[in-house]
Amino acid sequence: MSYLKVLLRGYLLFLALFFLGRITLYCIYFDRLDDISLFESLLTFVYGARLDIIVISIFFILPVLILSISPKRIAVFVSKFLTYYLLSVLLFLVYIECATIPFFAQYDVRPNYLFVEYLEYPKEVVSLMLKDYKVALLLTFILMFMVGYIFIKSKFIDFKDAFETKYLYRFLLLFPLLIVLFIGIRSSFGHRPANISDALYSENRVINEITKNSLFSIGSAYYSNKKNNTKLIEKYGKIGLEEAYKLTSEALNIPLDKDKKFYREVKSNFKTTKKKNLVIFIEESLGAQFVAFSGGEANLTPNLNRLGEENLAFTNLYSNGTRSIRGLAGMSSGYLAIAGEGILKRQKSQSDFFSVASLLKPYGYKSSFIYGGEARFDNMKSWYLGNGFDTVIEQKDFKNPSFVSTWGVSDEDLVVQANEKFKTHYKNKENFVSVMFSQSNHAPFELPDGKIELVRGEPKNSVKNAIKYADFAIGSFFALAKKEGYYKDTVFVVVADHNVRVYGDDIVPIDMFHIPAVIVADGLKSMKYENQASQPDVLATAIDLLGVDFGYPILGQSIFSKTKKDINLMQFNDVYALRVGENVSVLGPNMKPQTFKYLNKKLIPSTKDELLEKKALAIITVLNDMYDKKLYKSYPPVSVSR
Repeated sequence: MSYLKVLLRGYLLFLALFFLGRITLYCIYFDRLDDISLFESLLTFVYGARLDIIVISIFFILPVLILSISPKRIAVFVSKFLTYYLLSVLLFLVYIECATIPFFAQYDVRPNYLFVEYLEYPKEVVSLMLKDYKVALLLTFILMFMVGYIFIKSKFIDFKDAFETKYLYRFLLLFPLLIVLFIGIRSSFGHRPANISDALYSENRVINEITKNSLFSIGSAYYSNKKNNTKLIEKYGKIGLEEAYKLTSEALNIPLDKDKKFYREVKSNFKTTKKKNLVIFIEESLGAQFVAFSGGEANLTPNLNRLGEENLAFTNLYSNGTRSIRGLAGMSSGYLAIAGEGILKRQKSQSDFFSVASLLKPYGYKSSFIYGGEARFDNMKSWYLGNGFDTVIEQKDFKNPSFVSTWGVSDEDLVVQANEKFKTHYKNKENFVSVMFSQSNHAPFELPDGKIELVRGEPKNSVKNAIKYADFAIGSFFALAKKEGYYKDTVFVVVADHNVRVYGDDIVPIDMFHIPAVIVADGLKSMKYENQASQPDVLATAIDLLGVDFGYPILGQSIFSKTKKDINLMQFNDVYALRVGENVSVLGPNMKPQTFKYLNKKLIPSTKDELLEKKALAIITVLNDMYDKKLYKSYPPVSVSR
């Protein structure tokens, strides 16, 4: 039958496209598959075809419907319409498959929610694409043109041929074909349809990513993160709320209040009668591998290394996640990484959500968030202003900056502006708390000339030179601050939001969550904290050093507290790792929980630890419940007397 032949040709064409995309990734990353057998790695094409069929079946619903019900007298119009429809879909998929290669190189995963989320910021994205990916874009458009030209000229699929089949036969085939497509879309006869977790057949994370279909991955991530945050938690497993709160309290070793949950009164280990200021300088993408005191390179960050040698350095610190939005939440509010969309962008956390500014406001502190770019990015401006921060300073507020890149003014401009702000507070006899957020260490890694000695053998616009420039700005900031009256009365934190590029073969590459942090405070003895720590732990430690008894719900503890545990919750895309010492439980949507040992920077499969796996689920569930019911908030202090 000509009708079925036309449809089958189109279907096979799309399958071939996805196969070529997958085999390209397979060849590029073949050297990272050496821990699995050749047979196991080749299964990627079997399991991957299942996800490909889901995507293709969705696109073929329209042609099946139209060809089945259209009379022959409109064959020319229908043929043209479906030809251009199929051509549009084909070119779109060619673009997605081509874009997968640089995206995978950058993020070590197939395109996901980030692929769509960044489209909210067209100015930055277009500038980044033209500066960093112009060759890839050119090659992609050339390939799209060639594919489109061949598709039209060859008439490989001529929908007019379908009308050679009698109308009655076409109409009678409508229902059976829709059933076939429905089966293809569902790809399962079980209770639940197939989903992205069906690609996770191996313990090698890279082959699992190759197995996925990029468009399916984008759609699945977008739906889960943007449209269905509340229901997403159900995909991780089921646990009663009472048990979840109890297990979370045990895991974090934080007492549980019936009404206020994890809110508690915390006594300072550094009592003082003089108010101290707090400055939290969050560094974009500064991984531990670049900093000597955290086990990284010796000479790339001399200023941060010096601060680490002379003050309190965290050598075994791990980030909440792989996105700035997670690090900002951890260091500004002490929250852990919630499943789905980040706290800064969620509706219910735009006001009355605990922050370091809302904590200190009753004590008379002025507060600010200072960022060199546009603070609309990741909804930062709205979140900070809605949760206790008095002022947001962003790119438009910098007068005559010395250097402007794709993402905003330079880090040097940032620290100069911050220093002026703090000098004004000091002059006005105001105590202050400020969160500064750098942006220079971000692709396309643009930096001003003449500020640093470029790393030998590295292009100017490279990660290492951007790291070196970020360190230069850190040194400049402390050089400026030391000349001012506010310096001795201020607790300074320098900490990364996440690593520069999180990649690895493990299902969660824990070593790439390793980040540095330093706390500088007058009178604080030099020390290296080598136990496991989280970003909320760093925040709690900084607050401890302010020398006042505070009440807060921070999901971490000061390193000077006797109750602090060695625990981290890390989010990698939509997969979580709960690490307690060397024991790790891994949990993802529609995945069976797994237990590992973290040894020599690798996850080694271990004896199943059901309690640890349940605690991971408990924490994820509690984070969602506290957000949903607006339970993570500040309460009026018992007393603000000194």
